[in-house]
Amino acid sequence: MTPSDALAVAQRNVSDYGLADRVNLVRSDLFANLPEKNYDLIICNPPYVTALAMESLPPEYRHEPALALAGGEDGLDAVRTIIKEAPRFMQSGATLVMEIGANRAAAEAAFPRLPFVWLETPSSSDSVFLVKREDLIAGR
Repeated sequence: MTPSDALAVAQRNVSDYGLADRVNLVRSDLFANLPEKNYDLIICNPPYVTALAMESLPPEYRHEPALALAGGEDGLDAVRTIIKEAPRFMQSGATLVMEIGANRAAAEAAFPRLPFVWLETPSSSDSVFLVKREDLIAGR
């Protein structure tokens, strides 16, 4: 699936669920094409698979484009960019929620000053975090 295909699927979902008045889809490489405006909430599921794990992905995952999965040596390449750039797109008090798979230890080591709040999901308790804008700024 190409980025254009993914955007077309997202557009169908927006239409099917009657969200056209609340959701504006933007094709962008992270924040590169995002309009200069501020958001209350940023939710993302960036590529987070480590280089080692990419080498041994099961066949069902190999149907996904590598761009959607490969997160660099430690799985945090996109995560680092998002944590660095997100505050300028967030209103005061805004929240960033991000899925990072099995990279909790790596994220906590890479960002020791960030007070991550780890959220429970049906499949884990340490793959999705929440962090406030002010904490992103203070944790630099």
